[in-house]
Amino acid sequence: MVLEEEHLVAFLDIRPVFKGHTLLVPRRHVATLPELPAELRDPLLETTQRLSTAVVAGLGAQGSFVAVNNVVSQSVPHLHVHVVPRTKGDGLRGFFWPRTKYADDDEMADYARRLGAAISSAG
Repeated sequence: MVLEEEHLVAFLDIRPVFKGHTLLVPRRHVATLPELPAELRDPLLETTQRLSTAVVAGLGAQGSFVAVNNVVSQSVPHLHVHVVPRTKGDGLRGFFWPRTKYADDDEMADYARRLGAAISSAG
């Protein structure tokens, strides 16, 4: 156990990317980030900031990788934030998945428009 607070707990990942890889989870069951209640947003982000600082100060990392999976690649159906210590030359290259390209500026603009419309309709 790394941290225990009223609404959140943090513990070491049993299969860490690097030693010190920590999982931050809400005590209340929440499956994905979109389902996170408003009253837990600030505590989750604030504690993620603290953990990101702690891997540098406490473990000598140069930075951190912070990630949340929603459904796909989410091995446990409970919201959890990964805070992974990083050091230059640690062998982790970018993201864990291949990158792609937009066919052209029009396709990129279409994706931006569709996302913007979904945000507007949800708000």
